[in-house]
Amino acid sequence: MEDTGGATAYGVSLAGGGFDFYKFIRQPQTIVRILSWIFALVVFASITTEGYVNTAHSPEAKCIFNQNDSACHYAIGIGVIAFLACVAFLVLDIYVPFMSNAKERKYAVMADLGFSGAWSFLWFVCFCLLASQWAKTHDISGLPEDAARATVAFAFFSIATWGILTYFALVRFRRGVNDSTLPTYTEPPQDHHTAYPPTYAPTSYNPTTYTPTTYSTYPSSVPDMQPQPPFTPTPPPPADAGYQPPSY
Repeated sequence: MEDTGGATAYGVSLAGGGFDFYKFIRQPQTIVRILSWIFALVVFASITTEGYVNTAHSPEAKCIFNQNDSACHYAIGIGVIAFLACVAFLVLDIYVPFMSNAKERKYAVMADLGFSGAWSFLWFVCFCLLASQWAKTHDISGLPEDAARATVAFAFFSIATWGILTYFALVRFRRGVNDSTLPTYTEPPQDHHTAYPPTYAPTSYNPTTYTPTTYSTYPSSVPDMQPQPPFTPTPPPPADAGYQPPSY
């Protein structure tokens, strides 16, 4: 599982970051999923290549597990589907960090949880079936014993790997959205004792005491350095005064 220190959604960091291939390969979930892919390949490949042999009494090829063709068909079907599912979920694990919608991530984790849990049980049934049928096989002369034992062993290993994948998916599902790192907005409670809503309640007004500024008076005893003469208007000439020529 991916360990991130920032905001996460279902165990994966939020969308917007780049994809680190080496970090993805080193994740425990990726390692276990690759092991499940290998185990499924070994199971169905061993049966398809060496799981059917013909006896001296019958020319028809029969399953090496007590000549029970149903056991071989079941193991092949479970192995092929598990092989393809591992590839699909590996691609989904790469795509999940780029999902910006938390609901899409939830559906992806739920699909992983449901499939992994179901295949853990089916691998358990496959192991029990193959082990019981191999124990009932008395005439093992000419049978590929190594292929039969490898099929039973890797079916048992698949129970463990798919169980671990189920646990990882359950942890991611329970984690959900990391609310502690996501900013959330909560509506403040309504105050029924005031006429204003809480957002627009007027603040209390505290008037301050105004202190007028005093200025010193201009001294009147300072003499005027440039006294101006008083203004005396010039009287206009009389209207009946005639023209007096200048005397020479």
